[in-house]
Amino acid sequence: MTVVLRVNRFAPRPARDRERSRKSSPFARKSSPFADARAARKPRGRSWVQEYEVQARGNDTLLDCLLAIKRDIDPTLAFRYSCGHGMCGSDAVAVNGTPMLLCKAKVRDCAHQPVAPIVDDAGFRRTSVDGEPSPVAETAKPVVELAPLPGFPVQRDLVADIDPMLEQIRRFKPYLQADGVLATTVDGKVDVFEYLQRPEQLARYERLSTCITCGVCEGACPVYAGGEAFIGPAALINQARFIDDSRDRARQERLEALDTADGFQACQSVRACSRECPVGIDVGEEIWQLIAQSKEQEA
Repeated sequence: MTVVLRVNRFAPRPARDRERSRKSSPFARKSSPFADARAARKPRGRSWVQEYEVQARGNDTLLDCLLAIKRDIDPTLAFRYSCGHGMCGSDAVAVNGTPMLLCKAKVRDCAHQPVAPIVDDAGFRRTSVDGEPSPVAETAKPVVELAPLPGFPVQRDLVADIDPMLEQIRRFKPYLQADGVLATTVDGKVDVFEYLQRPEQLARYERLSTCITCGVCEGACPVYAGGEAFIGPAALINQARFIDDSRDRARQERLEALDTADGFQACQSVRACSRECPVGIDVGEEIWQLIAQSKEQEA
């Protein structure tokens, strides 16, 4: 079938033009100490919507469609992908307004039949009669709307800058913090099983180690994507993975670092972050468990 991909495109202003615009104002180099870091990094350029028609099967992915456009129609279209199998998380975009991975989004699930109001011969739209809704006419070709991942600065077309998310993750020491003491056996040799775990201990953190840091949860979060001061679901899930690890010795410090105004206190428990997680993590529930553990620690 013929599918129309309606792509929100963006071309950044060339660096030379940006430098010239800064020099034109004596106030351009100054920044407010209260300015949001993500807002300050918002690029400037030209935005427009472009439509592409492609031949696709229902089982094709949106990544397949974009690759066909890149190869045969418009080589200037920019998007990001790597493995193409839902493992790297690099191709997260907004599909019909919902964050998801291009390589896992099927045409049959995403293409919708747009409708248009019926107009009369004089060019006026027909209105409702006797309480009935206004009549509409379906257009011939199904449409998929694509936009960059919400909540992140746009670099070009569908490519979002995910560095803010990675910086928040790095902020909380995303690595195992053991006590550094080597366990020994009764005969004084190093115990190679010092980190031996029971199956239930392994299961507690293993389910969160599958996070691919794609940013889908952050794009779906109305707090983070809305520009509020919030470290984001991805950083919280990353820390929960270590808090639930029996080998880590910084559990208390991690919970205290997260219990801040821009930590899980900013979470509004909307749980939109759980809906489209490509690896099936119930992000909202895990954040709630972090809050519960923090309250238990205070008690």
